[in-house]
Parts: sequence; structure tokens; C-alpha cells
Amino acid sequence: MAQQLCSRCGAHLHARRPDSLRRTWALLLTAALMYIPANVLPIMTVYSLGKGQPDTIMSGVIELIHYDMVPIAIVVFVASILVPTFKLVGLGLLLYSIQRKQPLSARQRGMMYRFIEWIGRWSMLDIFVITILVALVKFGSLASIEAGFGAVAFCSVVVLTMLAAVAFDPRLIWDNAETKAD
Repeated sequence: MAQQLCSRCGAHLHARRPDSLRRTWALLLTAALMYIPANVLPIMTVYSLGKGQPDTIMSGVIELIHYDMVPIAIVVFVASILVPTFKLVGLGLLLYSIQRKQPLSARQRGMMYRFIEWIGRWSMLDIFVITILVALVKFGSLASIEAGFGAVAFCSVVVLTMLAAVAFDPRLIWDNAETKAD
């Protein structure tokens, strides 16, 4: 089969993205590894009257609940714990089902992929909140907020899962369905 070239730029054209599954797995596994420090290390430290208390994502959610800010705690929990978990597990299941030709229909896989892409845009909510808080809360020794290493790890998880979703070639969903139908 002769290689086709783009008539505009001369680049090689591919029927499918080369190494899509391997690239997506690599990004996904790296994100899963970064998910551990993102949830174990402090994501930010709030200093009030010279005393600081580092908070992980879960300790921040628990603290918000103690201050009767349940709706905010729910938003933080969903955006920081559930969304990345859904993305990691969902992409992992999608890749596994395609690679191992598991009995999921192409429609189910397509819905799963669209859901993963849709929730991906909410992943950066936590990072935006921390960035805004760090920038706005600077009252000298009275109060300040510093981002922790957990925020860097969490940002890495978000970016890596977004890149994994982009690296995945959704046409593989249908390729697998066609081979199953034969």
C-alpha cells in the first residue's frame, strides 16, 4: 500500500493515529502515578496570624464541611476526587476493552469517551481556585495562602489525562466493533 501525502503540506497521511494506544496508556499510567502524591501531599497551606495548616484535598473537603460549607465541599470533592478518578478509570476501561476486544458495544465505548472528554474540562477547577486564592489572599502576617506540592501533582494529573484523551484515536472504537462483527 502506497503512502499518501497531504496535498497541502506534504506530510504522511495515516488511517489511524500512529501508536495511539501506547501513547494513551503511557500518559494514563503516568497520570495514575501522579494521582497518589496529588491526594497525599498538601495542595495548599493557609496561614492565619502566622500559623499555617497544610491541607490535602480530602482534609480541605472535611474542613469545608466542618465550617458548614457543604455545597462548596461537594464541588471540591467532585472536581478534585471524582472527576480525575472517572477519567483514569474510564480511559483505562476504554483502552482495555479495545485492546482485549471485550464485549462492549461501540455505542457504549463512544458514550464513555464523550463523557470522559466532557468531564475533562472541569478538572482544572481546583487549580483555578488555588491560583485565585494564592493571588488574592496576601494580607502580610494576617493571612496568606501558599500552593503546595500536591497542587503541582494534581495539575500534572489533569494535564496528563487531558493529553491521554487527545492522544486516543476514537476511530479505534469503531475498528474494534467491526472486527467483532465479522
